[in-house]
Amino acid sequence: MTETNTNSKNDSKTRDATGASSTGVKYEIDATGRKVGRLATEIAHILMGKNMPDFEKHVVADVEVTVTNVSKIDLPQRKADGKIYTRYTGFPGGLRKESAAKLAARRGHSELLKRAVYGMLPGNRLRKPRMKRLTITE
Repeated sequence: MTETNTNSKNDSKTRDATGASSTGVKYEIDATGRKVGRLATEIAHILMGKNMPDFEKHVVADVEVTVTNVSKIDLPQRKADGKIYTRYTGFPGGLRKESAAKLAARRGHSELLKRAVYGMLPGNRLRKPRMKRLTITE
């Protein structure tokens, strides 16, 4: 994981209404050979800003996380077949189930990681702006 700070020393840390600070930090994470859950935990921790000394839980941290090589992620066969994602269409009998292997084949490995990070972020109105700061590349 590499960290680059994009601000100069004279910049003040002013925040706008969305909580965006003028000091942006970019993180680049290589997902090669890493487990989905452990990687998602690290990403969610960074997106919430808990690794920053000026952490505020009601403000979206001004960080950008870029994850690369997600297609090389470590997904054991037991997890690929055993992990089931469910959704409901809203119609009677509309419960849809899909294994992680089928989801990865249909939408790519990035969707697995995206859903894992989404589930680890707090379920409030800051979840969507935090997820927008995550960039995942195969």
